[in-house]
Amino acid sequence: MIDMFGSLRKVVSSGRKAGRPVAPHEEHRPKQHNLFEAAAGYVSACAEDDQDRMDEASGWVSPEALSFGVNELACRAVVALARERGQSPQVVARRLLGLPAD
Repeated sequence: MIDMFGSLRKVVSSGRKAGRPVAPHEEHRPKQHNLFEAAAGYVSACAEDDQDRMDEASGWVSPEALSFGVNELACRAVVALARERGQSPQVVARRLLGLPAD
C-alpha cells in the first residue's frame, strides 16, 4: 500500500490488529511489555535466582509499575493457593513467609 507521500507501508497481522498499516519507523521497534509480563518475568527470575533475567524484566516498566505487578501477582498466587488448600489467604501468606499462625 502506498500512502499519499509515497512511503511504502507494510500490512501485518501478527501482534497487531489485522490490516493495520505499519509505518517504516515502527517495523523494528522492540516489543513493548506490560506490567504483568514484567512482574511475571521478574518474579520467576527471582525464584530461579537469575539476576540477568531480573535486570531485564525490571527494565521493561517503571519501578512503580513493576511493584504494582508484583503485588498483583502475589495476591493472585496467595488466593489460588488458599483455594487449592482450603485455607484462608492469611494462613497461606503467613506459611509461605515462615511466620507463625496468628
